Amino acid sequence: MKFGFDIDDTLINLRAHAFSLYNKKLGKDITLEAFHALERVEIHEPFGLTDAEGAAMWNSSLEEIYFTDCPIFEMALETLQTLHQEGHEIYYITSRPKQYCQQTQQWMKAQGFPVKEGHFYCGMQDAEKVNIIKKLVLDVYVDDKPAVLETLQDIHTKVILKNQSYNQYVNLPRMHHWHEFLSKMND
Repeated sequence: MKFGFDIDDTLINLRAHAFSLYNKKLGKDITLEAFHALERVEIHEPFGLTDAEGAAMWNSSLEEIYFTDCPIFEMALETLQTLHQEGHEIYYITSRPKQYCQQTQQWMKAQGFPVKEGHFYCGMQDAEKVNIIKKLVLDVYVDDKPAVLETLQDIHTKVILKNQSYNQYVNLPRMHHWHEFLSKMND
């Protein structure tokens, strides 16, 4: 089978990692309860930042957010390694900025993710992911962003939504934890 995966907030807990970095950088102690209550992707509101200030902080912190000790969701790595060992094709499709593509691919390999040459797509807008997913004719695709998954309703690819606080309103097959992946895949 052919599997596709988003990276940020699907395989790795990027936003929570960034939230922790924001606490350190801003000398704050905002709790994870505030993080888990966020109803949008952006994380700056609990810190009292405007949208413009939040965007500036995010953009100035990208390298630190992307390439420090961002945690992998429990069982995500093991799940992908198992799929790889079983002979399935694994594709990564991330909208991280183009200038971080090579470093992201290297970081993923260093973490132990099975990354095969030609199976790593990076540097596109979320809306462009759909074209790649369709072109690859994936059997299953996992992402956290409703805007991506909702546009895949008219194709054969089974979509699975990685649960996040900002995607609660979406009615798609939802995975809360990676140990649920195989059962969601067969639903």
